[in-house]
Amino acid sequence: MELTSKKALITGGASGIGRAIAVELAHAGASIGIVDLKVDEQAESLLEEIESAGAKGVAFEADVSAFNTADDCVQGIVDKFGGLDILVCNAGTNRDGVIWKMSESNWDTVIDVNLKGCFNFIRAAAPHLRAQKSGKIVAICSINGLRGKFGQANYAASKSGIIGMIKTVARELGPSGVNVNAVAPGLIETGMTRGLPKTVKDKALEETALGRLGTPEDVARAVSFLCSDAARHITGEVIKVDGGQYI
Repeated sequence: MELTSKKALITGGASGIGRAIAVELAHAGASIGIVDLKVDEQAESLLEEIESAGAKGVAFEADVSAFNTADDCVQGIVDKFGGLDILVCNAGTNRDGVIWKMSESNWDTVIDVNLKGCFNFIRAAAPHLRAQKSGKIVAICSINGLRGKFGQANYAASKSGIIGMIKTVARELGPSGVNVNAVAPGLIETGMTRGLPKTVKDKALEETALGRLGTPEDVARAVSFLCSDAARHITGEVIKVDGGQYI
């Protein structure tokens, strides 16, 4: 996909799916800003990879659940690259447990990072995208936000909330020429899922029509498509990248 001269901001961009998205968009020609809790060696190595792809990169250390942080990061990429064209809300976390054992803290943490974090950055980016009358927003949700998942009331609620939000924002920003969509992965092999019990992975594998688990690159390619002009007439949609796990 062709994204030359575009400026992209990716939350949770230093590892896993976010990292794959950053690399994919960089290879497509976009300048990349990543947001993560820590700008450490992992983030620095990503910036080197972005630059080796011939793109520009910058990292912002921030907690996405902190309301004012989003304004600072959005303004930071505008100041650094001269604008903002693409926002990918990818930052996420999980604190699994059945509802009768779930603590208030575990509920709040997941909702704050996954759902509020997405709201914070969309709200901060919206004025810039509206002013230029163009732009792409892609939120990473989950098939479990569409169907629910045992032991994930907090996670499924946060991802379901993202779906409702992107459909609403698609209506609100559509008149300004901004496309707003979501990508819903199934079980993807990342650091967050690598520690799951084998029984959980085997169950997910059994559910998939293609008989394999996805990779971060599978998700990144779908995001790149939605950020390109090839998806100019797609908005308010949730695209599943799950190997047929949902069906």
